[in-house]
Amino acid sequence: RLWVSREGRIEGDGGREEREGGGGESVRREREVLVVVRREKEVMVRREREVVVSERFREERERERGDGEEREGGGGESLLAYLKVASFGAYLLSRNILTVSFAPKDTHEAQVQFALERGVPALIGIMATTRLPYPSKSFDMAHCSRCLIPWGRYVDRILRPGGYWILSGPPINWEAHWKGWGRSKEDLSSEQSTIEAVAKSLCWKKVRQRGDIAVWQKPTNHIHCKKNRRVFKKPQFCQAQDPDLAWYNKMEPCLTPLPPVSKITETAGGQLPKWPARLTAVPPRVYSGNLEGITPDVFTKDTTLWKKRLAYYKSLNNELNDAGRYRNILDMNAYLGGFAAALVNDPVWVMNVVPVEAKVNTLGVVFERGLIGTCKFEDILLEMDRILRPEGCVIFRDDIDVLVKVKNNIEEMQWNSVIFDHEDGPLQREKIMVAVKQYWTAPAPQQTAS
Repeated sequence: RLWVSREGRIEGDGGREEREGGGGESVRREREVLVVVRREKEVMVRREREVVVSERFREERERERGDGEEREGGGGESLLAYLKVASFGAYLLSRNILTVSFAPKDTHEAQVQFALERGVPALIGIMATTRLPYPSKSFDMAHCSRCLIPWGRYVDRILRPGGYWILSGPPINWEAHWKGWGRSKEDLSSEQSTIEAVAKSLCWKKVRQRGDIAVWQKPTNHIHCKKNRRVFKKPQFCQAQDPDLAWYNKMEPCLTPLPPVSKITETAGGQLPKWPARLTAVPPRVYSGNLEGITPDVFTKDTTLWKKRLAYYKSLNNELNDAGRYRNILDMNAYLGGFAAALVNDPVWVMNVVPVEAKVNTLGVVFERGLIGTCKFEDILLEMDRILRPEGCVIFRDDIDVLVKVKNNIEEMQWNSVIFDHEDGPLQREKIMVAVKQYWTAPAPQQTAS
């Protein structure tokens, strides 16, 4: 058997084992690690090629539109990618594009953990009967490589008006690869025809196919799409549903309608500014008045308030000032995403959580700011303990009576914690508690004499 050395040479097991004194087991483990590393490098190269093609396509679209038309999105746009080993998302982070890698629950738990350990946003979920855990119009772009899921029914609701869907791998460019894929021309041609038909039924326009990559674009509004329902009988538009509901909501075989517009050139739901102005600009969901109690003034004050709060947190926990100490951050009651917005210049990413029992679903606002999030979580302390790494930090902010109760609970979970005064002084009932999960192991079981 052959293996790849650290220097890139292909050598035989026998010679290597002889040089290392017959350490066959160690050689086997080393060979497995090297194979994984080699495959990971190959995936990175392929993802970089896909990004280059995608960027060339985007540049061409910019030239076609002309200099006078402002493109929606830009650097910092959010992107949903079907997870393999998250190399695509990792590469895009260097381009200031925040990518969420998503994987089905059945076989990809280890890959999601791998992505998170790399410091790349990733989620796992059910991809058969329930909606993806995001509000409508969440992502500027979605990508799937060697996609094995019925993507159309999942992606359309969460793709923004004018957003792009990128598909790479089989059956795209099957004419050049059908022999290597071990499939017949007829099978691959039929599969691609089905994909094209589904895209047309969703009113998507195919804007480019180059090499092994194809790109479709969702319409900016549904004026024409409503008219062509006379041709495409299915899917019909969904009736009387909240398009932003995600967790615990069943999939429906219907097309989520975009907000109404008055003219064909208008973007449904409102035009988003380019990044980074998008982060602090009042989101369309706020200035439309559809969120009870949340006005542009409330949004602006919340953004300013969290800048002040973050500065105070960093004075309480000096490790927050240590670049690289923290990477994956979870805001478990995100509201409008102000905490994540305040951290935008730090080398971290924040998963914003809006509890399902919240009075107002503000997760759509989080995504319109160019941030990412989800909605969930029950049994909050136990769930936090499960997903928090050893020596990870949690910052609680609540009434002093609540914090005292929480402190008693987390001390039983082997956490250390300290309660601090509010940034406005000790007379405020709201306090801040900084807790650290300790690294500990259970004692070894006692050995009984035989």
